[in-house]
Amino acid sequence: MPVSSVFQGFIGLMLSMLVAGCGPSAPSKSAFQGTDITGVDWGKDFNLIDHTGQHRSLVDFHGKAVAIFFGYTHCPDVCPTTLGEMAQTLKQLGKDADKVQVLFVTLDPARDTPALLAQYVPSFHPSFLGLTGTEDEVALVAKSFKVFYQKQASASKMGYTLDHSANTFLFDPQGRLRLMYGFGRGVAPMVNDIKQLLAGK
Repeated sequence: MPVSSVFQGFIGLMLSMLVAGCGPSAPSKSAFQGTDITGVDWGKDFNLIDHTGQHRSLVDFHGKAVAIFFGYTHCPDVCPTTLGEMAQTLKQLGKDADKVQVLFVTLDPARDTPALLAQYVPSFHPSFLGLTGTEDEVALVAKSFKVFYQKQASASKMGYTLDHSANTFLFDPQGRLRLMYGFGRGVAPMVNDIKQLLAGK
């Protein structure tokens, strides 16, 4: 057999192997419905005060799944919608709701005093905690979670509004950041995922 034919045959064999190796493989089915961000090197902790004046960090909630959302009490739509969905999430979790802590971090500490947070945040669910701090402390935590926010002048009596990211972050009971949800995700995905985290997934 001519050398050229042998060489062409070898090339053909290698190409067929490459095609087979590069072909689509069956994707592994994730147990989660949110965006899995397990292992990221950001969003590891926070040091703020809650609406009762108590200093809080992630270790305080060890053993619980922790959902964190950043917003402000004067928010007209995104924040109350998200907190309302979180309240529905806890309702659907039934007895497992006691194993979940929802935290609302204000991006507007100048207006969102602990007293105002104490009125606003638990109105959605009595277990919810509002977190605040100085402008610099809040900015540091927001940056650590890659949360964007910016004041926008407003002609209303509020004086300004805030443009801000609308992601909710979910930690597992071991204190590891695991999942992220965009605005409007609905209740079912987080109910599913919290059950998975509480089961040790």
